[in-house]
Amino acid sequence: MILNHKAAIEMLVDEAQAIGFNRYTLQNLHALLSDNLLPDSGAGGRLRQMDVAISGSVYQPLAIPQRISEHFDTLLAKASAITDPFEQAFFAMVQLPYLQPFDDVNKRTSRLAANIPLIRENLAPLSFVDVPEALYIEGTLGVYERNRVELLRDVFVWAYERSCRRYTVLRDSLPAPDPLRLQHRELLHALVADIIQGGVRRNDVAGIQARVAALVDPEDMGDVLALTVNELNQLHEGNIARYRVRPSQFRGWLALQAEAQ
Repeated sequence: MILNHKAAIEMLVDEAQAIGFNRYTLQNLHALLSDNLLPDSGAGGRLRQMDVAISGSVYQPLAIPQRISEHFDTLLAKASAITDPFEQAFFAMVQLPYLQPFDDVNKRTSRLAANIPLIRENLAPLSFVDVPEALYIEGTLGVYERNRVELLRDVFVWAYERSCRRYTVLRDSLPAPDPLRLQHRELLHALVADIIQGGVRRNDVAGIQARVAALVDPEDMGDVLALTVNELNQLHEGNIARYRVRPSQFRGWLALQAEAQ
């Protein structure tokens, strides 16, 4: 579950400009969160084809697949029409578990989906760390049983205020990131991995430049080349994991540097 949450959060952050309340985002978010957790491995990201029951509740979600699909599209259209990011976030938290569009992992999907408008508007993310589980469950049951959102709304507000405080402390404790490096973060990771795995020496400027040129627009060439060379010069076994480089690959690449000397 932890690995799945990590993958789902990375998707939301890495595709911040592309995500939204659409089938691609919600279904892939569910697929990542439910990976290897469902009896039917093909159910990840697939709209529900079977009846489900809600533990501890008499509420019975829709059971007809065609109606589930229709209501899912209606839910996405209504969410997309909401302009206020906080209202959008809360709408996702209420409506996704109520519809139960997937076989399972609906509530987890709704909590991360609530972050879609917050990420898109560059607002502090919503975290449910330390939120009393009983309160969240009671708030969700209030929606199921009585179509009342007041308790879940209060949990949402309390959790977001707490998240903002935690996020502010964390943000203020860290140095400001280099905006240029942040802009090209994923590209740099891919370039460094490609250079190491391709056996390009650190002092082979022409080889490095060729790999950068293959992936970068001409106007960004100088900046990305300088960043790439700087990344290569600061590599050590304690930071290679960020580039998806294995220790054996890194040692082999270091051996090439020694041979060149």
